[in-house]
Amino acid sequence: MKRIVFAFVLTSMLWSCKTIYSTSNKEVVQATINLNEVKNDQVLVTVNAPRITTNEIIYRIPKTVPGTYSEDNYGRYIEDLKAYDKKGNLLEVKKLDENSWTITKAPALSKITYLVNDTFDTEKGNGFGKDDVFSPAGSNIIAGENFMINTHCFIGYFDNFMSTPYHVTVSHPENLWGSTSMTDQDSSTTTDLFVTSRYAELVENPIMYSKPNNTTFNVDGMDIQISVYSPTGKYTAESITPEMKTMMTAQKNFLGKIDATKKYTILLYLSSLKEDDARGFGALEHPTATTVVLPEIMEKEELVKSMMDVVSHEFFHIVTPLTIHSKEIQYFDYNAPKMSEHLWMYEGVTEYFANLFQINQGLITEKDFYNRMAEKIKEANALNDTMPFTEMSANVLQQPYKDQYLNVYQKGALIGMCIDIIIREKSNGERGILDLMQKLSNEYGVSKPFNDSELFNKITELTYIEVGDFLKNYVAGSTPIPYDLFLAKVGLTKSTKQIPAAVFIKDKTPYITVNPNNNEISVLPNIELNEFFNNLGLKGGDIILEINNIAYSYENIYDMINESSKWSENDAISIKIKRLDKEEVLKGTVKLPYQDKIHIEATDVSKKQLKEAWLKG
Repeated sequence: MKRIVFAFVLTSMLWSCKTIYSTSNKEVVQATINLNEVKNDQVLVTVNAPRITTNEIIYRIPKTVPGTYSEDNYGRYIEDLKAYDKKGNLLEVKKLDENSWTITKAPALSKITYLVNDTFDTEKGNGFGKDDVFSPAGSNIIAGENFMINTHCFIGYFDNFMSTPYHVTVSHPENLWGSTSMTDQDSSTTTDLFVTSRYAELVENPIMYSKPNNTTFNVDGMDIQISVYSPTGKYTAESITPEMKTMMTAQKNFLGKIDATKKYTILLYLSSLKEDDARGFGALEHPTATTVVLPEIMEKEELVKSMMDVVSHEFFHIVTPLTIHSKEIQYFDYNAPKMSEHLWMYEGVTEYFANLFQINQGLITEKDFYNRMAEKIKEANALNDTMPFTEMSANVLQQPYKDQYLNVYQKGALIGMCIDIIIREKSNGERGILDLMQKLSNEYGVSKPFNDSELFNKITELTYIEVGDFLKNYVAGSTPIPYDLFLAKVGLTKSTKQIPAAVFIKDKTPYITVNPNNNEISVLPNIELNEFFNNLGLKGGDIILEINNIAYSYENIYDMINESSKWSENDAISIKIKRLDKEEVLKGTVKLPYQDKIHIEATDVSKKQLKEAWLKG
């Protein structure tokens, strides 16, 4: 999973099937999702029960799912759950908790039915609220237009039947097409049938229904499908395919012999940013798919850049945890999860690869790569740098560890970087962390998990004692990582410099907001404004109408933010505002806010060969 917070976060202030299997119906769980009849923004789900011999059975909707590292309680979106026997008589149902229902006289159970609400409608703020479901792990229901089906939001499981095959039928409008890495076993244009070997496989296969807007291409034997939902039609799958093909070709080249799937689907949902639409931007990985949610308001350059970052991160998850993982993940408990100690690898190394491959394959410059690592050092330093990473990982669902989760993308990636540098140094540049992951993949693999407590010893065995010491001291231990020491090994020096900061936002906190009623941009009241605002006499509550004779509102706020990034100190500027219902023009010069920024540069030419092996090897 990867979450994104954008500079314009400010705008958010604002399944009849053909029986083609010999398997007896009693040996499968059959589920039907009806997308044709949406009432009160709810979808009807019917689940036919397998043969049950116990007096009671519990049906559960997941509390959490792999890759989210949060307790989202998807059962809270389920209403009116009923259980029936073969004659259509109601059976007694008792709700145990937010995600679980007990059904009595279970041997007589024929089916259950319930209504599903979507999660996008309930997101508040920037989608990262206390009770928000991260959008790429959530669901959307727009009758006749779009259905984002993360299957765990719609279909649950009966206790002791998680290894039973699932047959899922989706009945849908003829004009909507279901994008997924699963294969539709029904030739009808209004009915899809998907078959999975067990519940966990179903959970890992999202489906997005919308009007066809997709492309497919092949990269080194892997078929890649891109499907896009763009509410206004601003973007097509075809419009972003060239960049995605370039990126995924580079990823495949970087990974080499590591390969885990022959088909990969990218589901891109573009949010309108309306009050009832998705606000949690980023992506969620699956073995053969990625769900991505981004705002449609983005300009193409920024959209493609964000897709490059989040999709590359999710794609690299085919290495870990989808191939290399612990027993906690292999035998994941959706309602009483036990978390692994190794988020530094699952998310951290994955994030490191998502950056390293870009410099390795020539998609970004060395300076770009150094800047990214420098920013991660800054962000990691702002979090609890003495909290043992393994301790945080194992307890990430609870406080105070939960608040430190975002460090998996910062310090987690830096852990990957340091291990990479150590291996390069000890092997004279011949090997790096990718070689380690290839060896771990051969040692374990998709169906062979490791024991959490044994991983560090295995890594040490496959690499060097120095790597084992690093893991002991800086990952399992509480000692902050001396980044200067490891950067120096490849001839890099870290320093601090003052640079111009963003005008309209500071550390992801905006100075401006948008009125959802009239789309006007205004300065937030009751906050301490920066030099730019103070120099021009802008005050809290001022409505920004024009800047340098260009009118701005919610529709082109992203243009305004992009333009501000081009301003230089002392540039002439005029801003037309409305203050207390009276328009006026403020004229003056640009005074930029400044902030300390970590700077990394190559200074030791004697380490150039090792540096090149690290970045390009």
